[in-house]
Amino acid sequence: MKRQLITVLFALCLLPITANAALRVFSCEPEWSSLLAELAGEHAEVYTATTAQQDPHYIQARPSLIAQMRRADLVVCTGAGLEAGWLPVLMARGGNPGVRRGTDGYFEAADFVTMLGVPQNLDRAEGDIHARGNPHIQLDPRNIQRIAQALGERLSGIDPGNAADYRQRLEDFSRRWQRALQRWETQAVTLRGMPIVVHHDSWTYLNHWLGLKQIATLEPKPGVPPGSGYLAGLLETLEETPARAIIRAPFEEARAPEWLSKRTGIVMLELPYTVGGNA
Repeated sequence: MKRQLITVLFALCLLPITANAALRVFSCEPEWSSLLAELAGEHAEVYTATTAQQDPHYIQARPSLIAQMRRADLVVCTGAGLEAGWLPVLMARGGNPGVRRGTDGYFEAADFVTMLGVPQNLDRAEGDIHARGNPHIQLDPRNIQRIAQALGERLSGIDPGNAADYRQRLEDFSRRWQRALQRWETQAVTLRGMPIVVHHDSWTYLNHWLGLKQIATLEPKPGVPPGSGYLAGLLETLEETPARAIIRAPFEEARAPEWLSKRTGIVMLELPYTVGGNA
């Protein structure tokens, strides 16, 4: 009897535990971690690779990130080239076949929205451009609803045992998100047509949603710091077409926008680029 009991216990130890264990999710950015918390709750253990204080273009492929990639059941990233400088390295070194591109374990949010700013010509001389379009898709909250629908379906597909809970969570989130969206759009009516200057071309989707008018960018080309000649020309532009605000993200260099703000009297606003960007 004792030997039989030991044999049964040993066999139980070898059974897969995925039915009861939380999904291990590698999230590239905080916005997707926040969305996963809404859609998956206790069914997912989410690791976030970046913070709101980091530029998601430029992240080091640290050993800790590689270890998290190696153990992930699902990878959720923006895509559209945003993580091109570091995500392929992590995936190659992680060696996890379950989250390769093209598998159910790999999810790119950009696949489920209409991309803005798709370049007509691909030329590296034009700066840090993205072939599929501007990747900063989270700044239009209408995109979040579309991505939530697709991500909820993906969670149900890879974890069918909890599919009913994922569907319920998605329905609940969608109702609350639509109410919030209506409230935000009512509050933002007075912003339509407001002229702004941005540091980096990160705010395209926010502009598209709220009707903000981007009249200039501090970078002459994406990812290229402004020189004195470019800034002098920018001053002339703003004399002819004044702006109401200069916008930068927390992780962007403050020196150029502060200089421009002092020279023109235009207020500089540090806006949160993602979840956790300010208090």
